[in-house]
Amino acid sequence: MTSASPGTEPAGNPTISQSGAAKRVLLAKPRGYCAGVDRAVVAVEKALELYGPPVYVRKEIVHNRHVVDTLSERGVIFVDETSEVPEGALVVFSAHGVSPAVHAEAAERNLRTIDATCPLVTKVHKEVNRFAKDDYDILLIGHEGHEEVEGTSGEAPDKVQLVDQAEDVEKVSIRDPSKVIWLSQTTLSVDETMERVDQLRERFPGLSDPPSDDICYATTNRQVAVKAMAAECDLVLVVGSTNSSNSKRLVEVALKAGARASHLVDFATEVDESWLEGVSTVGVTSGASVPDVLVMDLLTWLADRGYGQVDEVTTANEKIAFALPKELRKATKTDS
Repeated sequence: MTSASPGTEPAGNPTISQSGAAKRVLLAKPRGYCAGVDRAVVAVEKALELYGPPVYVRKEIVHNRHVVDTLSERGVIFVDETSEVPEGALVVFSAHGVSPAVHAEAAERNLRTIDATCPLVTKVHKEVNRFAKDDYDILLIGHEGHEEVEGTSGEAPDKVQLVDQAEDVEKVSIRDPSKVIWLSQTTLSVDETMERVDQLRERFPGLSDPPSDDICYATTNRQVAVKAMAAECDLVLVVGSTNSSNSKRLVEVALKAGARASHLVDFATEVDESWLEGVSTVGVTSGASVPDVLVMDLLTWLADRGYGQVDEVTTANEKIAFALPKELRKATKTDS
């Protein structure tokens, strides 16, 4: 996989100051909201502004408790299935994407839809369609049951086989060794994904790579930032929800990169003070669906316990931004 990320400027080699402070925080950058999450959340807020509540959202718009709870208070109704949305109502599809079957069901129910699928997820959907039309067997590396995987697999369910765990590699069955390609969920650990690719390539030497990286720039960048500081940390705290794949991967990456301990928390109040025993350096980062206010709350919580010195560890500067879904761009032009 390539190291370059679109919309990202390298920040050079990060320097970590070796101060004499007894307690300090290393704060990872990049962290928090990515362009796809920001676009999806703003899309729901704009729908509320244009049409008023209720606005329905299929699944969670992004995997973050704070975001979901805040939008619920403003009149957003989150549902598990499109069938729960009243006929003719407005529904937003989450950043994780949906299958063609979901789009078809929405059309049958005369729902007004806003598709807030992250453009990087849409790219993987298009890759599935492209290679399915060319009659490839598609090996999708991802986590079973994750919404993004369900949506991506649904583009060509007869051509896509999910590879989650190492034991899944042996279960794969292909028709033509010269026409097999691997694709991946966008929010995986880069290292773990390449381990799975190597295992697949042992079975299928002719395995083709994706036309471009499927793991999104933000997931990669956040993992690189954590790797840069983890070995210096007695503890790494990752702000994120337990159903956020990319947040959970940050905990795993921190531990593999040398952090003595790492934990995932939604809020500062979830930190167990016993974790701080004997800890001089705390690393802090957050998943791609986490608003930075939650990180600031955690920094305040840590400062109250003596960790007032904060050194930012910067490995990249992200510049990418995505336009709002076309349905909202049209509505905004109509209203203006």
